[in-house]
Amino acid sequence: MTVPDHLLWAKKYPASVDWSAEIPAHPLYAILDDAVRDYPDHVFIDFLGKTYTYRDTADFVARAARGLQNLGVAKGDRVGLLLPNSPYYIFLYFAALKIGAVVVNFNPLYAVKEIEKQVHDSGCRVMATIDMPQIYGKLAPLLGASCLEKIIVGRMQDILPFPLSWLYPVVKYRDIVSVDDDVHNIDFFTLVTNDGAYTPVDIDPARDLAVLQYTGGTTGVPKGAMLTHANLSVNVVQARNLFPGVVPGQEVMLGVLPFFHVFAMTAVLNVTVLLGGRLVVLPRFDLAQVIKTIDKKRPTLFPAVPTIYTAINHYKDLKRYNLKSIKYCFSGGAPLPVEVKRDFERLTGCVLVEGYGLSETSPVVSCNPVDGENKTGSIGLPAPGTLIEIVSLEDKKTVLPQGETGEVCIRGPQVMAGYWRQAQETAMVMDETPDGVRLHTGDVGYMDADGYTFIVDRIKDMIAAGGFKVYPRHVEEAIYEHPAVEECIVAGVHDDYRGQTVKAFIKCRDGQSVTAEELKAFLKDKLSPIEMPKIIEFRTAPLPKTLIGKLSRKMILEETAK
Repeated sequence: MTVPDHLLWAKKYPASVDWSAEIPAHPLYAILDDAVRDYPDHVFIDFLGKTYTYRDTADFVARAARGLQNLGVAKGDRVGLLLPNSPYYIFLYFAALKIGAVVVNFNPLYAVKEIEKQVHDSGCRVMATIDMPQIYGKLAPLLGASCLEKIIVGRMQDILPFPLSWLYPVVKYRDIVSVDDDVHNIDFFTLVTNDGAYTPVDIDPARDLAVLQYTGGTTGVPKGAMLTHANLSVNVVQARNLFPGVVPGQEVMLGVLPFFHVFAMTAVLNVTVLLGGRLVVLPRFDLAQVIKTIDKKRPTLFPAVPTIYTAINHYKDLKRYNLKSIKYCFSGGAPLPVEVKRDFERLTGCVLVEGYGLSETSPVVSCNPVDGENKTGSIGLPAPGTLIEIVSLEDKKTVLPQGETGEVCIRGPQVMAGYWRQAQETAMVMDETPDGVRLHTGDVGYMDADGYTFIVDRIKDMIAAGGFKVYPRHVEEAIYEHPAVEECIVAGVHDDYRGQTVKAFIKCRDGQSVTAEELKAFLKDKLSPIEMPKIIEFRTAPLPKTLIGKLSRKMILEETAK
């Protein structure tokens, strides 16, 4: 029996996945060491056609590790990565881990002030970036004006295949910043010009931090989730075990989600390494490029967010391309509409499953089984070794019975060590119980009789309308049932009488339309009067999204407030 009988999901858990199997914790970089040992000459990185084997990668990682130590980086120091998807990110990520440094992921789209706050909060003295003015230009002002002392600069030209490497400085000269190689700015290839003989350090997986992952958050300043080597090394195995049909040494992963996001860091980068697979790396999401890459590179695994699958489903020239190589897709970051899943599976022949995770859980928590029942609207069954509990919104210590709605809480080896230098914030979301630490997610949901969890909404996103609670996600799901709707965000906006009222922002599919009156008539038997949108705003442009393609309620409310 792979699941104890007293757990609700015992009868539905796939026989091919052992929920109760013990997963040993290791230093996170051990997954790369194992892949180098088992598949040294297999291609690991394919970046726009330029390839690196696992042996090549190990060499760059060792020399980058020695280079970081030569800069004075020691165990526990924070190394910031302000990088798009590229070989530079992978080399420096594992190099920092090798010497016991803590990787701090930065979003290249952040404004200068946001980067400055994160540099200050994390205490990064060394950061890595690329020679693009729109990215490097955000870091340069921080040298000498903050704790930042050194910037490692990778040149895009140096990681491109010929003839792109020759054409790039000619065609993209406006997109290249000239940086002097000096005491403060170190060219990446200067950094790695050494023998690779770095000094190994002892790692305690349970205690030593591997990554500071700053949470996006819906309000306030983002907080750094402290993820240990144990958190991440166990979670990558948990994620891999959710897909029992994968074959080590043979899988090809498409990496278009940004590695600085925790979903891609684990489910794309680290899972590929664990499998000894090939990682086809794209620097950003470009729909036409993604489809052409699938047709040419034949990936078998493609984690993404629903908006990416939706965009592919509606690509006008899709019939020209072969997408049948894909076996498994893992959707996260936002609810997966049933029609998106159905259409994408029909087009590709793959299995597309919805999962759930958080920065605070490394991030994978649950997933619908690839060889079992997928329940529409559900985030599936818990990952191996993970417990999902529904706790009272009024009393955070009371676990509710099956079927009742409350806060979704997590216990498991992937739960973070806490928030960086934020003891009070940590205490607000983490409870010590006799059975281990319980993480409060801030999500509202319930668990059905088969152990499948359903997220109703974020606690912070609940709309308080005239004393009633309205869950935006429930309203969005009803609106998505209308065939003309392509994108939808529902949010609470100020109302003098009710406190808040329900507003829907909608983009229709190309060539289709619906009026506010028609939509309300369609929703009449699906929503209560209190849930019915009082304001409907139609937009012709796509709704705002985060860098990973998740529809952003926060961004659209900020736009509205201007």
